[in-house]
Amino acid sequence: MQPQWISDHLCWTGVNQTNSHDLTPLPYNEDTIAYVVDRVIQVQDYLGQRILLENLSSYVTYQSSMMTEWEFFNEIARRADCHILLDVNNIFVSAHNHQFDPIDYLNGIDVDRVMQFHLAGHSYNGEMIIDTHDHDVCDPVWSLYESALKRFGAVSNVIERDGDIPEFRQLRQELAIAEDIASRTLSADALKMNAYSKNNEYLELDYGRTA
Repeated sequence: MQPQWISDHLCWTGVNQTNSHDLTPLPYNEDTIAYVVDRVIQVQDYLGQRILLENLSSYVTYQSSMMTEWEFFNEIARRADCHILLDVNNIFVSAHNHQFDPIDYLNGIDVDRVMQFHLAGHSYNGEMIIDTHDHDVCDPVWSLYESALKRFGAVSNVIERDGDIPEFRQLRQELAIAEDIASRTLSADALKMNAYSKNNEYLELDYGRTA
């Protein structure tokens, strides 16, 4: 198989043979950048193609972090010469949890690095938002998606749904919202690009297939 791209989250998930069962953020500092870049380059050399790194939703921070998440993320992409999968919902969730402006995140990412967007729903757990993928995409995330389109242009998009999955008709209506936002935001020429052809719009369900 020769997939168009291969992606993975920029995170860690275990230590000392113990799995965290969650995507855990890394410390945002120079040592971590060097560590991750070296391994991304190894993977890309083995595969013979550039991979995509995806931002995650985060709930903790580190005292050893010396920069913002977007500065950290973007610097890794530059040094490793890899692409970015920008999860718009994850930006919204982390921005709420850590009190930063999500537009600053978008503006801090190089335009030519982003190859795909993700959209999803989330849940409130008191004052914290959890990235659960079991709700419809909410209006603030749609608004952030529009801002992402304005900055990055026509980019392939995936809507993720991992729980409380409704009938397909309702899922397709949600995808139609993304199509409508794109048609209102992007130029006619941009809409002709394959990123918004029917072959590049997906709903990702919990059983690992797309519809």
